Amino acid sequence: MKKDFVELSRRWFDNQAKDYDKTNTILYSKYGKISCKYIYDYLKNKEYESLLDIGCGTGYLIDMLSKEHEAEYIGLDLSSEMVNYANSKNINNAKFLEGRSDMLPFEDDTFDIVTCSQSFHHYPETDKPLQEAFRVLKKGGLYIISDTGTGPFGFIGAKLDGFLYRCFATTGDCNISYLKMMEKDMKRNGFKIVHGEKITTFIYAVVGEK
Repeated sequence: MKKDFVELSRRWFDNQAKDYDKTNTILYSKYGKISCKYIYDYLKNKEYESLLDIGCGTGYLIDMLSKEHEAEYIGLDLSSEMVNYANSKNINNAKFLEGRSDMLPFEDDTFDIVTCSQSFHHYPETDKPLQEAFRVLKKGGLYIISDTGTGPFGFIGAKLDGFLYRCFATTGDCNISYLKMMEKDMKRNGFKIVHGEKITTFIYAVVGEK
């Protein structure tokens, strides 16, 4: 029987929502906080009026950004419990919606910035989420992704980890990548790569421009 990775991810994060921010472990928010801090630092001196955070979880990144920069913030997440928890924070100029990365409920050319932190490895298919992020960005807008990858193990590690997660994991993890692979995927879907780097051995970030 084929796994439903979307539903597995939804259940995994529904169960984590109330403890996600305060439980600083690999299975909870440890890596997410590292990625969010990177994106926060990258955007610190950037000008923007609207930002969409895909896979926003508890709104951790938007909460950080909204305290430093006034803009319209929208968070989107598969998990209704994550969305409810994020909305309960009453973050200024922010709203959080339930939805999928491959079917964004927004018009073309809507956002100056689109972010995605520690969410992409839960996407069963890679091109459609990238195409959707590209679609909703304004011309010249930035897509910033930070995720956990295979680090020095590259292509072989991605194939092996992908196979193991798809066969055995119950967390919804199913699409393991790495820095160079993500850059290629983004280029294939229309992005100009502005910046890419390893944040830690296994966490990377890529910035693409529409």
